[in-house]
Amino acid sequence: MRTLLFILSALAVIGSGYWAYRENYQTQDELDHVAGLRREIGAARERLSILRAEWAYLNRPDRLRDLAEMNFDKLQLLSLRPDQFGLIVQVAYPLPPELTLDGVEEVTTRGATNP
Repeated sequence: MRTLLFILSALAVIGSGYWAYRENYQTQDELDHVAGLRREIGAARERLSILRAEWAYLNRPDRLRDLAEMNFDKLQLLSLRPDQFGLIVQVAYPLPPELTLDGVEEVTTRGATNP
């Protein structure tokens, strides 16, 4: 009986050692994978910052104005002037719904009469 207990204990120790060994290598592989992903993220962020800088460079107002002037015959683009914008008082906002006593909402429109 004692021999069987020693054999089972030895097998349990060998099995747990194998499990720990396998888990250790899986953990190391995952850590390497995470490090690779972090490198890719860093490279993508660097590319993104370069693209943002290029976008800002290409969207300079003086450059866009020159392009609009060069291609006026094709695009017919004019520069913006302050008198092309409306005033805030000219915006027609919808009226808020009116609440009746029974809780049913009634929407009124401008110029419309309710029967």
